[in-house]
Amino acid sequence: MGGKIALGCGGLVLLVLAVLGLTVMGSYNSLNSLDQAVGSQWGQVENVYQRRADLVPNLVATVKGAAAFEKETFTAVTEARAKVGQVTLGKVLNSPEELARFQAAQEGLGSALGRLMVVVEKYPDLKATQNFRDLQAQLEGTENRIAVERMRFNEAARAFNTRRNSFPTVLVAGFFGDRFRDKAYFKAQPGAEKAPTVAF
Repeated sequence: MGGKIALGCGGLVLLVLAVLGLTVMGSYNSLNSLDQAVGSQWGQVENVYQRRADLVPNLVATVKGAAAFEKETFTAVTEARAKVGQVTLGKVLNSPEELARFQAAQEGLGSALGRLMVVVEKYPDLKATQNFRDLQAQLEGTENRIAVERMRFNEAARAFNTRRNSFPTVLVAGFFGDRFRDKAYFKAQPGAEKAPTVAF
C-alpha cells in the first residue's frame, strides 16, 4: 500500500514538473518571439531614419547652390547629421537612456532640416527646380514613414512589455536577467502637447 502511495506521489510530482516545464518553455518562447518582433520593427525604424540621413547631403548640396551664404544653417544640418551617427544603435533597444539619446539626436536633425526649409523660402527659384521638389517630396514621405514606423515600434514594445510583465511570464523573464528587459517607447517631443502658434 505504501508503495502505491509513493508511486502516486511520484507521478504527481512528475506531472507538476512537466506542467511547470511547459509553462516555462511557453513563456520563454513567447517572450523570444515578441522580442524578435520588437527587434524587427526597430530595424524598420532605423531604415527610415537612415533614408532621411541619406537624403540630407543631396538636399544640402541642392540648396547650397542657390543659397551659398547661408553657411550657419548648412553647418547646423551637417553637425546634427553627425550626431545621429554617433549614437550606438546596438544598445538602443534595451536601454531607455540610449533610446532617449537616439531620439534627441533625430529631433536635432529634424529641427535643423526645418531651419533649412525656412531658408529655402527665401529662394523662389530654388523651390521651382525639379530636383529640389523631388528631394523635398522624398523627405516629406520619409518623415511620414518615420512617424508610422515609430508608432509600429511602440505597438511591438507594448505587446512585449505586456507579455513580459504578466504572471507567470514575469518570473521567467526575471530568471533570464537582462535578456528580456522592458522595452522603452518613443515619446513625443517636449511641448508637443501645445498647439503651434501661427502668425500671418
